[in-house]
Amino acid sequence: MTTTLVFTFAGIVLIGVLGFLGRRKPAADLAEWTVGGRKFGAMAMWFLQAGEVFTTFTFLGMAGLAFSGGVAAMYALPYVPIGYIVLFFLAKRLWSLGKRRGYLTQGDFLEDRYDSRLLGTVSAVLGVLFVLPYLQLQITGLGLIVKLVTGDAASSTLSMVVGSLLVVAFVLWAGLRGVATTSYFKDAIMLVVLVVLMIAIPTHFAGGISAMFHRVAELRPQLLTVHSGTNDLTWFTTSMLVSAIGVGLMTLPQTWPAVMSARDPKVLRRNYTWMPLYEICLMLPMIVGFAAVLVLPKETNSNGVLLTLSKQVLPPWATGLVVVAAIATAMVPAAGILIGISSLVARNIARVRNERTQFWINHGTVVGACALALLLGIFRPDLLANLLLLTFSGTVQLAPANALGFLRRKVVTKMPVLLGLIAGEAVVVWLTFVDPGLVGHFNAGLVGLAVNVVVLAIAAAVERATGRSPVPAEGEPATVNA
Repeated sequence: MTTTLVFTFAGIVLIGVLGFLGRRKPAADLAEWTVGGRKFGAMAMWFLQAGEVFTTFTFLGMAGLAFSGGVAAMYALPYVPIGYIVLFFLAKRLWSLGKRRGYLTQGDFLEDRYDSRLLGTVSAVLGVLFVLPYLQLQITGLGLIVKLVTGDAASSTLSMVVGSLLVVAFVLWAGLRGVATTSYFKDAIMLVVLVVLMIAIPTHFAGGISAMFHRVAELRPQLLTVHSGTNDLTWFTTSMLVSAIGVGLMTLPQTWPAVMSARDPKVLRRNYTWMPLYEICLMLPMIVGFAAVLVLPKETNSNGVLLTLSKQVLPPWATGLVVVAAIATAMVPAAGILIGISSLVARNIARVRNERTQFWINHGTVVGACALALLLGIFRPDLLANLLLLTFSGTVQLAPANALGFLRRKVVTKMPVLLGLIAGEAVVVWLTFVDPGLVGHFNAGLVGLAVNVVVLAIAAAVERATGRSPVPAEGEPATVNA
């Protein structure tokens, strides 16, 4: 067994062990397991929320996107800070509602704010449907990482199986606290590795970062501008907008448990003040991607450029550390996604009253969802590939419902929100699968969102015209100081 492979499996086991150590005491109920008893301070919250941003796509995909699309990859730099600006102002309102009303999931929020179990269930089903491919991406990415470094398909499959088993085990054992503990390790090793690669790779192949960009400007100057093609200015702008809206209005279900786990809204607002600076780290893998332009042929698998260059520059033991960092960016987000999916199923889809039964349904969903993602990753890795296109475009259709739900006075009822949501999702599915060229490089999610808002507004106007006026949210007067 090679040195790199030894480091790889040692890293997988270490992440699993750290996850187990996150548990302080047995979880008394689903709230303790899902949101850590709402007691997390600034440090835990920082790494939990950062862990949602830095995934396999960030670590490997950003380098690949810079390699193939050049500075178009920088669409990922502004959208999270823009989203955090919105969340800075929403944090107190969101946390106060969650604490007072007992929210654990996005489905809880929508069900309560619109007094509609149907909307809570529909949003939960959509959340599970659109995020399951994202879970498979993390698990498949784990196998891809090992295969790219070792060239051994058997080791790739074994790493997927071992990694999935350990993720399921520590998630069941420690819940969100296990995710927080592993997030500390993941971000620390990821940052160290990226800083080393950012310096070592450009220095090795071009004599430094500045010299590297001068050579890229000579060889492929089009990569230093957002030019026509697949990743043109339209794609850049609309992808950034959709992503910013999704972050700012909390449309991805796995983001809810982390926010609800804060001990007070000050913790959230402090993080949202400083975390935009952390997003500068996204530049690090992009620099590696630009270095790959000088070394690798255009037809190279873009997702593998970071690991390919690492093997060429670093000794085997150091390459092993890079692989461990990459694996951490797959396993830790996968754990967070599992908590998001299982909580939605237990709280908003299964609908059982008994807390113990709800807890068992939640745990069963963790096992079932991860097993499904693992099996598809091994035997049909392309089956959910197209659905992955819908993850962000599909979940952003929940943005109008969330935004109106944050208001202190209910201005629409459930039916306009549901009609807008259905219309938006239908447009996204059509533009993704049936006629993807209809709107050019416009992000399908943004087009669907525009239709969503128009349908919602028309339905609300019709509802008002027919005499059905909105009422205050359940259990809350028309005006609330949250």
